[in-house]
Amino acid sequence: MRPIDPVQHQQRRQQIVEAALECFAEKGFHRTRTADIGRRAGMSPGHLFHYFDSKDAIFAEVVEQDRRDAAAHFAALHAREDRYGALLELADTVLALVVQRRYAALTLETAAEALRHPRLAAVFERDDALIKADLERLLGDAAQRGQIDPGLEPQALAIWLLALMEGALMRAALDPHFDLARARATLRLLLERLPRPRGGRSARHPAGGGGRG
Repeated sequence: MRPIDPVQHQQRRQQIVEAALECFAEKGFHRTRTADIGRRAGMSPGHLFHYFDSKDAIFAEVVEQDRRDAAAHFAALHAREDRYGALLELADTVLALVVQRRYAALTLETAAEALRHPRLAAVFERDDALIKADLERLLGDAAQRGQIDPGLEPQALAIWLLALMEGALMRAALDPHFDLARARATLRLLLERLPRPRGGRSARHPAGGGGRG
C-alpha cells in the first residue's frame, strides 16, 4: 500500500469542506447529498468516504474550522493593549461577515442542525462556549482597564453582544431587502457607544436592570 501523503490528504479534506460549504449554502444541509459534495469536489462518493465517513462528519469539520479561526482571531485580540479597540476590531470582523449572504445562510444551517443532531449539538455547544468565554475575557480586561463601563457584567454583556451580532447575520440571511451597508454602519455605532464609560462614572446597577427614575 502506498503511504499517505499528509499534506495531500489535508488538501483533499479541505477541498471537500469547501465543496460542502457551497452545497450547504445553495441547497441546505438536508437536501445536500454526499454525491452532491463529491461531484462539486470532483471526486466519487466512494473516494470522498476515504476522507470523511459521513455528511455529519463534514459538517462537524465545518464547525471546527470556524472555531479554530475564531480562536486565532481572539488570540490576536487578547495580545492588544487596547482592549476596547480589540472589541471594535472584533465587531468589524463580524460585520464584514454579515455582508456575505453565504456565510449568513451557513450560520443559520449550523444552528438548525445543532437543534436536530446530538453529535453536532455537542460540537456547536462546545465551540459556542469557547467563543463566549473569549469574549467575556476581552470585556473583563477592558472593564479592568477602564476602557468600558466596569458596572457592566462581562458575562451578561457578552451574551447580548453575541445576540446582537448573530441577529444581524440572521437578518442578512432571511430578509432580501436588508440594507447590509446601512445596517453595518448602525450596528458598528451601537457597539461603539453601548459599553463606554459615561462621564467617568460606572453604572452600578445590574446589567439587566434599570436605574431609578
